[in-house]
Amino acid sequence: MFIAVYEFEVKQGMEGAFREAWLEVTKAIYQQCGSFGSRLHLSDKPNVLVGYAQWPSREQWEKEHQLTGESYQNARDQMRNCLVQSRTVYKLDVSDDYLQSRLA
Repeated sequence: MFIAVYEFEVKQGMEGAFREAWLEVTKAIYQQCGSFGSRLHLSDKPNVLVGYAQWPSREQWEKEHQLTGESYQNARDQMRNCLVQSRTVYKLDVSDDYLQSRLA
């Protein structure tokens, strides 16, 4: 399993619009590219959000993906318009895993 961690610096007052666009982009990547989806996190820094995307493999993440659809393109443009900058912070191969989806 492969994880990509992203940092997004969002323009002041654009967090809501960014989060809506991020969700649409993430749905398209999940549906069209074979990812396991993603999570978006609020950070302790003003206007900075952190995204965590999970993939079956690094190779699947690195593949050239041809995303289609007007709604995807519009959401991608909106997401970019909300950003000051973004970057991939980490590219991680999972070595050990005990993350659970339910409480014990």
